[in-house]
Amino acid sequence: MSAGFADIDWTRPWLAPVEPRGRRWQAAALAGYADYLEALNEDAARAALTTGRGEALAFIAQEGLPAGASYEGHIALTGRVPTRHNLHDFFNGLMWFAYPRIKAALNARHAAQIDALGIGPTRGGVRDALTLFDENAVLFACADATLADALRGFGWRALFVDERAAWGARCEARMFGHALLEKLVAPYKACTGHAWIVDVPAAYFTSDDAARRAMIDEAVSARIIAGPLDSRAFAPLPVLGVPGWWDANASADFYDDVSVFRPGRRSR
Repeated sequence: MSAGFADIDWTRPWLAPVEPRGRRWQAAALAGYADYLEALNEDAARAALTTGRGEALAFIAQEGLPAGASYEGHIALTGRVPTRHNLHDFFNGLMWFAYPRIKAALNARHAAQIDALGIGPTRGGVRDALTLFDENAVLFACADATLADALRGFGWRALFVDERAAWGARCEARMFGHALLEKLVAPYKACTGHAWIVDVPAAYFTSDDAARRAMIDEAVSARIIAGPLDSRAFAPLPVLGVPGWWDANASADFYDDVSVFRPGRRSR
């Protein structure tokens, strides 16, 4: 049986930034589809969020997407996000509030590609990378280039064991991909995100959560708009390896599992 709204465990560390809003939405979703959409739209009106083309954001039932219309193109042009009554779209909605600039930037790039190339049997490289980011990205904020190099180079022991004290002081991971968040409702060791490395100043780690999110939102959205963007910009990150995110990783031998913490094959 697939996971449902009642299965969300808000004590999971990766959900902490979205917990207050998420709990309210969860209660509404459990009450019914109409209550769920109402909760999302009340928050959207209050926050005055906009799409990649400046349209006021609203959430509509999936049936409101016209036949043949592009999902991203429809959002850009109308501001209306077709939303199903499921975990996948639940977490997608939460990311519009956690990182509104990033979501708008992704939408703007999608819409620009659709305008230029139309809708075909495949999305093309740029839209594939945008979708990968939207679905599976982990934002790796880092103030130490050696830690970013360890991530890019599959240096798991250096990143997670030798430099364990650096987590929260010189680097951190923040969830973004809504498909990845959906998977983590039922966590498993091999669950892997696509890390997008974000260079931040040391002062980032003395800021509160809201300030950190705003800093990440601004920096990443600017990079997405500026391009270029392709799947090679990401580094794999087994998310349950993040210190503090999974009790079992307190033991160094957790990282000895080469089926999860694989040696790298690529060069940069």
